[in-house]
Amino acid sequence: MARREETDQEAAAPPTHQPTTSVPVLGVGMVGYAFMGAAHSQGWRTAGHVFDLPMRPALAAVCGRDRAAVDAAAARHGWAVAETDWRALIARDDVQLVDICTPGDSHAEIAIAALEAGKHVLCEKPLANTVAEAEAMTEAAARAAARGQVAMVGFNYRRVPAIAYARQLIAEGRLGPLRHVRAAYLQDWLVDPESPLTWRLERERAGSGALGDLGAHIVDLAQYLAGEPLVGVSAVSETFVRERPRLAGPSAGLSGAADTGVRGAVTVDDAALFTGRLASGALASFEATRMAAGRKNALRLEINGERGSLAFDLERLNELSFHDHTEPAATAGFRRVLVTEPQHPYLEAWWPPGHALGYEHTFVHQARDLVRTIAEGAAPAPSFADGLQVQRVLAAVEESAEKNSVHTPVVL
Repeated sequence: MARREETDQEAAAPPTHQPTTSVPVLGVGMVGYAFMGAAHSQGWRTAGHVFDLPMRPALAAVCGRDRAAVDAAAARHGWAVAETDWRALIARDDVQLVDICTPGDSHAEIAIAALEAGKHVLCEKPLANTVAEAEAMTEAAARAAARGQVAMVGFNYRRVPAIAYARQLIAEGRLGPLRHVRAAYLQDWLVDPESPLTWRLERERAGSGALGDLGAHIVDLAQYLAGEPLVGVSAVSETFVRERPRLAGPSAGLSGAADTGVRGAVTVDDAALFTGRLASGALASFEATRMAAGRKNALRLEINGERGSLAFDLERLNELSFHDHTEPAATAGFRRVLVTEPQHPYLEAWWPPGHALGYEHTFVHQARDLVRTIAEGAAPAPSFADGLQVQRVLAAVEESAEKNSVHTPVVL
């Protein structure tokens, strides 16, 4: 049957799935309200208006230490109440899920407290600043799972439709046995040596630099797409700018105003490069840097197998390049797949084919998946155990870099 033609008004209007009164409410409390807080707010605010969900997310409360700033964030993003103490947020009866969008030094304390209080938890990546913290969080999540609670890590790039479709193709065997995984995440917001010393440049708050900030994403994606863990790495890292001006006020996004008269030490890496081996024997290479001039958010992946290859570039996130090596050589080659069809992951509820999605939609999809996981009593993906595995890879990378690139096993 031919598809009904849409009017211009219908094509322009966003999908509207109005929740019914019979759908239970999932009260969300979010700790942190800056860059990631804004992205997560967008996800929670939108998911129930696009997808038919078994529970309706409600933006119950947001928390931050600065009263004026958190009040403004609550009003801007649609949160019902603002708190200045995360413990008070966790104690609220209208909060069933705690979403942690703070720097890594507070993840473990907040997540464990929330789980012990009977709440579900979503925690931004990387899971923690150390393996020991990540282990404690994973143990708390395992105890909470026995009580029916869910704990998930926010690796949002898994929710790019093209990435999810790539995983589907690999799981179906379209690439055959894997041979190579190449992953790079390149940004340039620290190229200027006078860019200020934000919390992301302090080990005690961030845990590591480009390695944890960007490398965590590509390690997770490599293991997710391949369907197997990294078992060993060999690494180098470098801090190119070792002192920067301190902030003159609060940070804004990734930067802020610099105090040109006061400087502080950069205590994390600016860039990390490493090779690795997957459990199957496939080889992998990784590069994470915030010093690649001209690269704003260039996350690139290529996976080669015996039967074909896949390639992805986040700056063209609605596309997937696919090569089927079983086709005749005379006509074979990489072809561009526009991942906007309703048969593709997440696309059944969005726009007509060819109408592209963006970065913010990954957080809508993350909210959708987490709500469904909670309602179904299913195991979350990625779980805290998955986050711990990534943390162990990052630790092995740091150990290898400190030991002149010696091959370092990853604890499994």
